[in-house]
Amino acid sequence: MGKFTGVLLATDYDDTLYDSSCSISQENRQAIDRFVAEGGLFCISTGRSYINFAIQMEKEHLPVNTPVILSNGASIYGFATEESLWLKYLPPEAPRHLAQVCQAFPQVGFEAYHQDEVFTFRSNIITQKHLTRCHLTGQPRTIEGMPVPWIKVILQHPDTKVLEDVQAYIQARWPEDYDVTFSNLYLLEVTARGANKGLSVLWVADHLGVERKHIYCVGNGLNDIPMLEVSALSFAPANSYDRVRAAADVVLPSCDESCVARMIEVLEKRYEK
Repeated sequence: MGKFTGVLLATDYDDTLYDSSCSISQENRQAIDRFVAEGGLFCISTGRSYINFAIQMEKEHLPVNTPVILSNGASIYGFATEESLWLKYLPPEAPRHLAQVCQAFPQVGFEAYHQDEVFTFRSNIITQKHLTRCHLTGQPRTIEGMPVPWIKVILQHPDTKVLEDVQAYIQARWPEDYDVTFSNLYLLEVTARGANKGLSVLWVADHLGVERKHIYCVGNGLNDIPMLEVSALSFAPANSYDRVRAAADVVLPSCDESCVARMIEVLEKRYEK
């Protein structure tokens, strides 16, 4: 048994483990290998859906040895066994609610995720940039023409203030139905209420028999705050948003400076025998 037996490390993917040039540093990989060799449980918790994260698993040969948290916590998938372990869809009323949102905010578009397909409504420059980065193709549809159920929706606009107004609109009208969080300044992600990274990290920990005092999380986005809140010691890279850095116990160097490796160095000292 190694010194990290029973220790869970959950990291966000984009702009945390994945750097700004869309790669994983060799230093991060070597540190993760050390962590896993000492019995550590390495988990990725991402806003990406199964359809685009499966591409990353194959492309990057990601060294995960736990289930992966997808779609901001709406899905937990075991890539080793190729099975869905937990899934929470948006409620059946979601298309009607999103139609109301888009009527109130005619400048906003969105992506809707259904099984292995992505559907777009009022695609804009943010939509195209996001789909390109994720190596996805969106199918333009009317809202009523999109198949359901949806695992998540990403509302998009180049003006953050517009999306903040959209967030307030949804939270005021359907507070019991949705979690609405920013993954970056131009992407507002909507999942079912209770589907977030924090609760999903706790699910993975329970599934693996990890005590809460041995859970450690790192992330840069506002959607990462729920998992920082369940972490015994929480971490944020320097490139995080102000609110994320304020929520973290430890601020690390940026994602371009191998922040996950820096986090593991802190844990190596914390668990010295």
